[in-house]
Amino acid sequence: MNVFLRLTLDCEPDVAWRAIANPKVFTAVSSPWLKIVSKEQGGFPQAWIGDGPHEVSMRLFGVIPMGHQTIDVSFTQRPGRVRMMIDSGKALSGPMKMVKNWDHRMAISPAENNQTLYRDRLVVKAGLLTPFVFIGLWTFWQIRGAKLKKLAPTWS
Repeated sequence: MNVFLRLTLDCEPDVAWRAIANPKVFTAVSSPWLKIVSKEQGGFPQAWIGDGPHEVSMRLFGVIPMGHQTIDVSFTQRPGRVRMMIDSGKALSGPMKMVKNWDHRMAISPAENNQTLYRDRLVVKAGLLTPFVFIGLWTFWQIRGAKLKKLAPTWS
């Protein structure tokens, strides 16, 4: 199933691009639903640069263990000045291990008035549990999107 967001962010595309590649922004828009902690020595990098998998642990509302997963980003560009960050990470343990396919893509492109068109697509498959996983992730994505929209003007 697909979870999809299409937002206009009140910041320039270069600013939005740096923000989505920043682990601090990632953890900020995930909280308080998910508390995400780096399991790597040295913690989170200053920015995702596509240098291989990064292991994290997650807790729902900071309390309920959700297990470990990897974040594994790569970057690409498309026609029309579209920049894309692709996360092909996977769950290693916990409830999210039921997700068998995870394809997360975030795209940044210019919009009118020095704003940014932000598209965020997640394709997820979890067998018979897919509809239930979808409901939780769809809800989380809406909250995450609202936080991105709220924070975007502060990124400059």
